[in-house]
Amino acid sequence: MDIMSSDQPDSGSPLGSFADKLTIETPEQTALEFAVAGIGSRFLALALDTLIQMLVGFVALFGGIFVISLISAAMPKAGMWGAAILILFFFLLYFGYFALFEIIWNGQTPGKRKAGIRVIKDSGRPLTPAESIGRNLMRIVDWLPAFYAVGMVSAILTKENKRLGDLVAGSLVVRESSFSTLKPAWQTAEMPAAPGFSPVGADRLSPEECALIDSYLNRRLDLEPSVRFRMADEILGRLKSKLTLPAEGMLSSDRILEALAYERRASGRYS
Repeated sequence: MDIMSSDQPDSGSPLGSFADKLTIETPEQTALEFAVAGIGSRFLALALDTLIQMLVGFVALFGGIFVISLISAAMPKAGMWGAAILILFFFLLYFGYFALFEIIWNGQTPGKRKAGIRVIKDSGRPLTPAESIGRNLMRIVDWLPAFYAVGMVSAILTKENKRLGDLVAGSLVVRESSFSTLKPAWQTAEMPAAPGFSPVGADRLSPEECALIDSYLNRRLDLEPSVRFRMADEILGRLKSKLTLPAEGMLSSDRILEALAYERRASGRYS
């Protein structure tokens, strides 16, 4: 997968900053373009999230102290356990807050949503829960020595404004506006030619079946030839009833699956 970027004015940024246009070229000859979020919009998102955390923290702190003081009167040792629970709560509030929201809101926290930005993988795909947790645990280092100094330096020195957590998780933060206009830009590639070849019926396939074809085409070069062609035969066998296939032996199953992908993208039916 190739990744290219070019400096472009970020006219949609609330802070009027500059952002890179990042183009991701996938193995299927698909180019996806994202506007990389600038440091300004990321700082705004962090400030909003921190404000929310502080409000929740103050409520939890005073509420916890009140409850602990009541229980400690009857159970002296309860104060120690209550303090330990509060410490654990604040750890989860600070680090778990970001990971939890990024998992359930597909790469966004309340602050990121308000700032119009989102975290994704370098490949353009969503982060897995494990990647999101790992990315946010790195805030322990990014925050050092204070006020995200390490993270800020890392963001300034890297092309896509990545803090250490992004470098570890293989993630980047992009502007949400990228997704409203996102369309795979298919590169010039012709449908496999063969005597008498005609469209085979990609428009009759479901999104799940199209995704199955894409998954196979993604992986096929990494497979042993025998496994590759057996898998192609099995996939085509599942789809045959929906397709108008050329004469037997004219094209291999592998080439027919290619033809389906080309036909689908030529008609704009990509997912």
